[in-house]
Amino acid sequence: MKIISIQTNLGIPKYKQIIQSIEKAIEEEKLTKGDRLPSVNKVCLAFSLSRDTVLLGYDDLKKRGIIYAIPGKGYYVKSVEITIKQKIFLLFDELNIFKEDIYNSFLKNIGKNVQVDIFFHHFNVPVFKKLIDDSNGNYTKYIIMPTNLIDVAAIIKTLPVNDVIILDQTNEDLKSFPAIYQNHKKDIFEGLSKGKSRLNKYSKLILIFPGFREPLGMKTGFVDFCNEFAFDYEIINEFADNEITIGGVYIIPNDRDLVRVIEKAKQQNLKLGTDFGIISYNETPLKKVVSNGITTISTDFTTMGKLLAQMVLAGKKEQIENKSALIIRNSL
Repeated sequence: MKIISIQTNLGIPKYKQIIQSIEKAIEEEKLTKGDRLPSVNKVCLAFSLSRDTVLLGYDDLKKRGIIYAIPGKGYYVKSVEITIKQKIFLLFDELNIFKEDIYNSFLKNIGKNVQVDIFFHHFNVPVFKKLIDDSNGNYTKYIIMPTNLIDVAAIIKTLPVNDVIILDQTNEDLKSFPAIYQNHKKDIFEGLSKGKSRLNKYSKLILIFPGFREPLGMKTGFVDFCNEFAFDYEIINEFADNEITIGGVYIIPNDRDLVRVIEKAKQQNLKLGTDFGIISYNETPLKKVVSNGITTISTDFTTMGKLLAQMVLAGKKEQIENKSALIIRNSL
């Protein structure tokens, strides 16, 4: 009990005094890795505190990875890295260049004394659930990218409600959580609208939409645009070895399909931007130079990472729509 000191006239909440006492004991090597902490009941009795107050202090240290609990036995020192003030669980769908841009921007802007653990669910609900279950209670913040997975809101809601941030795609079931998100329905509609003068030169718009990983709002926004402006359109699941439709504009969310379309154009001896057009989704450096430049509709992933860091640091509880833009190049 000598490691914990509580004073009533400090103006510091008692749970924070518990945290500070244990941090000081670790710093002075009075506590080392594996040492057992005083039990919750003993701290309550010694300082006339409620269990909630003591648990609040212990839970903060647990979330930061400094202590851990063994049910029925107590709390033990897990790490002596007391400089870690935030321990963040970051769950992405998959690793690609866009997620890398978000991640690097987030790390750049989140500052020091923060540990970020990154995981991937690969669009697999059982994997998603296991990662959430295993992490629950061990982090100060949970940043979740649910994509278009079905029925995962209930899984996310098992986490501490004030510690969750939704990233990239949100929905009605998750509207109670703060979020940095893309409005895919609005983004594709507005992007196509800004390029309408160029689209008018073509006879048909073709969306390649596998529908497994792609946001459903993208398909809805595409159909809405075509109907409102009377464009002939088609939606296909994959390009595979299709012949390119002369006079068509291909809207391509997946970069694998982008490569297939460009390769097929070479086989058919078609000129991109003249015989047919391409609008790719999500900006990358390569799209500036491939085939003399690929037109894109894209959000700013670097900004998304920066906004996410600001939300974590400021403790904001907002839903922020990350802006998108049409970048016109020679493919249209």
